[in-house]
Amino acid sequence: MARPKPWEVDDDLWAVVEPLLPRVERRTRHPGRKRHPDRLVFQGILFVLHTGISWEHLPQELGFGSGMTCWRRLAEWTEAGVWPRLHEVLLAKLRGANALDFSRAAVDGSHIRALKGGYKTGRSPVDRGRTGSKHHLITDATGIPLAATLTGGNRNDVTQLIPLLQAVPPVRGKRGRPRRRPDVVLGDRGYDHDKYRRLVWGLGVKPLIARRGTEHGSGLGTQRWVVERAFAHLHWFRRLRIRWEIRDDIHEAFLTLGCALICWRRLKSLR
Repeated sequence: MARPKPWEVDDDLWAVVEPLLPRVERRTRHPGRKRHPDRLVFQGILFVLHTGISWEHLPQELGFGSGMTCWRRLAEWTEAGVWPRLHEVLLAKLRGANALDFSRAAVDGSHIRALKGGYKTGRSPVDRGRTGSKHHLITDATGIPLAATLTGGNRNDVTQLIPLLQAVPPVRGKRGRPRRRPDVVLGDRGYDHDKYRRLVWGLGVKPLIARRGTEHGSGLGTQRWVVERAFAHLHWFRRLRIRWEIRDDIHEAFLTLGCALICWRRLKSLR
């Protein structure tokens, strides 16, 4: 039996995605061309995310619709807030399966090139001043992405520490109040700033951040490696290795969708 392609949407995943999509009623008068099926268009979006192919080169023989159709639908669903809700639903399912560990969280940032420029780009200090962006990620203790943000490539990691903690959605899945804050947050020397330590404490989270000017061997690496692995999983989606989108909201849509797909894979591995 042939192994399914990663952009092929099975019934279980579609049962999660479909209720989140906005309903578009067809006009009774002058209805025009029939709207391409949402499931096929979603697979076209996943195809672009996985392969990194240009929208205009999306193969028509796959039946996903034209690249412009998929782009418009991605923009439409992004404006409707589909991707953060999808991520939140999958996090709740993971928590309900006791697969989320809020005892600690790890944060890190990763540079990518932004070849077409756009909002949330800047001169990257690690890429000879070329225009770039930066992905910032926070994961639970096992490496499941809790939230991701996008900034210019010239932004310091520590400036996104508080926004990352605040971006974690209220995760349901169990009786009682939703869980939103980890007990501890782990960071490397790029997050070493006493001002931000105080701000983290103000959110009710304990900061464990390596100090600059001290010898290596703090032991945080034995727990922080999960966020680096999460970045490897995230950048396995070729569309996220280089930023091709001028519109930052479209790239953020791909970023959040990538986080959601990682959650879905973890959920499927539990079955």
